[in-house]
Amino acid sequence: MATTSLTALLTPAAAAGRGVGAFNVFSLEHAEALVAGAAEAGTPVVLQLSQNAVRYHGSLAPIAVATLALARASAARAVVHLDHATDVDLVHEAVALGVGSVMFDGSELSYEDNVRVTAEVVAHCHARGVDVEAELGEVGGKDGVHAPGVRTRPDEAAAFVAATGVDALAVAVGSSHAMTERSAALDLALVAELRAAVPVPLVLHGSSGVPDDEIVRAVRAGMTKINIATHLNKVFTGAVRAVLDENPALVDSRKYLGPARAAMAAETARLLIMLDGTGS
Repeated sequence: MATTSLTALLTPAAAAGRGVGAFNVFSLEHAEALVAGAAEAGTPVVLQLSQNAVRYHGSLAPIAVATLALARASAARAVVHLDHATDVDLVHEAVALGVGSVMFDGSELSYEDNVRVTAEVVAHCHARGVDVEAELGEVGGKDGVHAPGVRTRPDEAAAFVAATGVDALAVAVGSSHAMTERSAALDLALVAELRAAVPVPLVLHGSSGVPDDEIVRAVRAGMTKINIATHLNKVFTGAVRAVLDENPALVDSRKYLGPARAAMAAETARLLIMLDGTGS
């Protein structure tokens, strides 16, 4: 199935009170697991390539081209998305390679600079048919620079969207990046206030630290795009450990990456079905 746009996935989901899963790609096996899980679930999926993943691979093109190829061949509707990009040149490269959307992260900038640079990114991307997500307010847990207590103000969020023209907005409501325990409690009243104030779909970053029932409540309160990375990495790595613990002499990486890919695909399908059913 051909890749689609972020707006084409998020707008109807937001209207119906459903969630859309957005999961990070670290390797080819991750991408394969995500599209397999989406096909099993019968739901769309967002395949995210972070700036940190690009740094790990040394460049964007190899992992982006491979992920785009898998998305285009998948039975599921998929968007390949550049996540947490702070480098405008990387945004331009991703757009040229054919990604369907980008997330420009100007949250470390002043409000005025965040508006200015984000608006420039939006103009560049929209002229080329690419959707843009942005971030306002700090989401905890990134390199120790974000305070978990920070919250996004609804009035500022509405003004930011109007000033920049973004298609989706990541907001700070109590989640934190890279949590390995699922114990975060979200400010659901604030989610509802933001949903009422902001005319574009809302994005929850740091969802790996949020329990399933809290994620469902957040979607019902107004969140639409749900970003999950660390939780799926735990599933993937746990499967690798289990195989190697049982077979300490094993050296063929396919024999432990394959089961890890299958475990991640199964958990991807479970999460997608959970998110897609929250409006029912």
